[in-house]
Formats: sequence, C-alpha cells, structure tokens
Amino acid sequence: MSELRVVLLGNSWSQRSSVGNFILGTTVFNTEEEPDRCLRVRGRVKEKHIVLINTPDLLHPNMPEYKRTEHLETCERLSDPGPHVFLLVLQPEDFTEEHKLKLCRVLNLFSDQSFDHSLVLMSTPREESPGLMETYHQHPPLKEMIRDCHYRFLWQKHLEPAELLTRLGQVVKENDGKHLNCRSDIWLHYMEDHMMMRRIHRRRMSGLMMPHSLSEGE
Repeated sequence: MSELRVVLLGNSWSQRSSVGNFILGTTVFNTEEEPDRCLRVRGRVKEKHIVLINTPDLLHPNMPEYKRTEHLETCERLSDPGPHVFLLVLQPEDFTEEHKLKLCRVLNLFSDQSFDHSLVLMSTPREESPGLMETYHQHPPLKEMIRDCHYRFLWQKHLEPAELLTRLGQVVKENDGKHLNCRSDIWLHYMEDHMMMRRIHRRRMSGLMMPHSLSEGE
C-alpha cells in the first residue's frame, strides 16, 4: 500500500480538523474556519504516506441534498481510487439520532460496504465526571453506530497518534489491504435520481423566467 487514504466524517468541523492535525502531527486544517468544500492534505508519518480528506458538515440538517451530493462527489474524486478508512469523529453529547441516520445515509451512498471500512473515534466530552464515558458509550445513537462499524471504536482521551495509526492500519488489514470501491449501485441510483431532480428544477426555473403573454385588451 503506497499510501493510506482516510476520509474524516462527523458532526463537528473543529473536531475533525483537530483529529486530522493530530494524525499528521502538524497544523494542516484551520479548526476555526469551516470551508464550503472538501479539503485534501498529504503528509508523511514514520515513512507512511497519508492522505486525509476533510469534509464540510454533511450531517447539518439545513444542508440541501444537492449540495450534500456535490460534496460526496468531490470527496470521492479526492480519495480516488477509493478511501481505505472512514474515520467517524463523533462528539458524544451532540450526536443525535438524526445525526446517526444522516451519517449512515452518507456512508451508504459511498458504498454498501462502507461500514466495513469505518472506525469510530469518540471525542472527549466537554464536561467529564466518573462514569460519564460509559454512559455515553451506552447512548443509543452512538451504541448503534459502533455496532454497525463492527465494534471498532476509540476514545480520543489519552490517545497517542501511534495508537490511532495502528488502529487505522488494522482496519485496512481486515479488508485485505484493499480500498473501498465507491461506485456502488446505491450511489449510482441516487445520482440518477439527483440528476433527474436537477433537470426538473432547471425546467421549472426556465418556465418561471419565460415572459408572460399579454392578456387580451392590452
């Protein structure tokens, strides 16, 4: 494997960017300013070439479907010929059932095998107390997400970069070193529907822009 390609997904740009900087050991993503596009950076850690693709907030409830699809297309192109791992950076107290459903939809749009290539990384809770991590671990949306990812998960607290890289490598080994083929039937079906909706939208807009005919007597 000449390079490790990792797509960062989750419900917080700041958290995803912090994790990307953590992996590469340097500041490559601005954690304060979220761009409206996918970003790809390359780095080298212990002789290993790593490509990180950071995404906008694809789980945001107000993001239009056409925009989400455009980001997915860009992400697929930036990770060509396919990502090895989806690193799901989740903030426990903010991860809702709606987030889980949207994240599952995004993963399924890449491929119906995306969960085989996914690792959950749970961010450190903003407020800590004894037993709080276990409580969040049992939080239904998180618990179900971890189960769907074949119980691959890590807590960010006390995590060292080397350990995270090892776990990413294990995900690759579990898939025989192969990257994900993003051209799934689900993706193609969705793209067909998306293109049809865009054609309908363009026709409607063209109709609205046509000059109205003069009424009788004018």
